[in-house]
Amino acid sequence: MDDGDETEQVRELQARLRQLGHFDRAPTGFYGTMTAASVKAFQKKQGLPRTGSVDATTWERLLGASRKPTADELKPSTTNKLDTPDARCLTGRVLCISKESRTLAWMIDGKVVSSMDVRFGSENTPTREGTFTVERKVRQDWSRLYHTPMPLSMYFSRGQAVHYSSDFAARGYNGASHGCVNVRDRAKLTALFDAVKVGDKVVVHW
Repeated sequence: MDDGDETEQVRELQARLRQLGHFDRAPTGFYGTMTAASVKAFQKKQGLPRTGSVDATTWERLLGASRKPTADELKPSTTNKLDTPDARCLTGRVLCISKESRTLAWMIDGKVVSSMDVRFGSENTPTREGTFTVERKVRQDWSRLYHTPMPLSMYFSRGQAVHYSSDFAARGYNGASHGCVNVRDRAKLTALFDAVKVGDKVVVHW
């Protein structure tokens, strides 16, 4: 297993590392920089080369040091843990969206008001990163390009928007958006949609 992988084995890896105190968030199944850092910490403790990748020896040591994760450990009911907010998120009204932790935090003057899990576009249709503003809001919208519903859309970069996704709610991270920021908790997003104003800042970052 290595950086960029996205499998159920990665999810098990993260759950086992979490048991040992090396991974401090809910497993996502995606092998990113945080997972690599957790693997390095485990390798250091085991006296193994600190590669950040999982070879056969690292995996065998991890299996020996941890137990088989339960279903709730693999897919906890709680949301992903928030990253330390990007500096651009600390002033004003901001939708602070982290690709690393797959979270959206609604922040006002540096304080988190609400948060939720999100997913992004694939390699072919990536979600743009940077600082934007909410350009418009549409409570019930429809993608004419992809022929899919886009409820509770908050557009921030041309056709890309934060919106509810029934596919995300059903399939989780086994799917991807066409570039938008998908939310799976409709109740949380409804409250957020009502609170956000056109002109509020949007920050998409790693």
